Amino acid sequence: MFRIFVACLLTAVLSSAHASTAADTDALKAIIADVASGWERGDGAPFRKHFLDFDGARYIEGGGQNVGLNDLVQRHVEPEKDALEFLKLDFANVQIHFEGGFAWAIADTRIKGKVRKTGNEFDHSGYETFLFSKVGDTWKVVHTHSSSRPYKAVPAPK
Repeated sequence: MFRIFVACLLTAVLSSAHASTAADTDALKAIIADVASGWERGDGAPFRKHFLDFDGARYIEGGGQNVGLNDLVQRHVEPEKDALEFLKLDFANVQIHFEGGFAWAIADTRIKGKVRKTGNEFDHSGYETFLFSKVGDTWKVVHTHSSSRPYKAVPAPK
């Protein structure tokens, strides 16, 4: 009888851990999608909602950095809505890993846009890393690092 009780208890614990991980994975994917949408619209609201604002926060992109959430939003995200005619950001192949209350996601990126002032269009591909911390019941982005270069199509196999 004791063995059956332990087996049932273990099954319940493992099932709830799996459900929690699935819910956490869905939450992180939703955050990443919301952040992508914020970039495209030049809207700082998703960043203010999902990023943990703390002294020493740094967000790295293309060899540059923004120090602090306000710097990221006010000097990078929001000004792009006026500087760019359009911006399209796609995250694909998102891989999420958990370690207790810490998680990280790595995604393939594709960034396309058109500069309003010059009419120049760009098409870059690369990678983005997101670091997350669980604060209470909510996941918060604590750091991002993005790197990209001009997109080169991979030739089709012959």
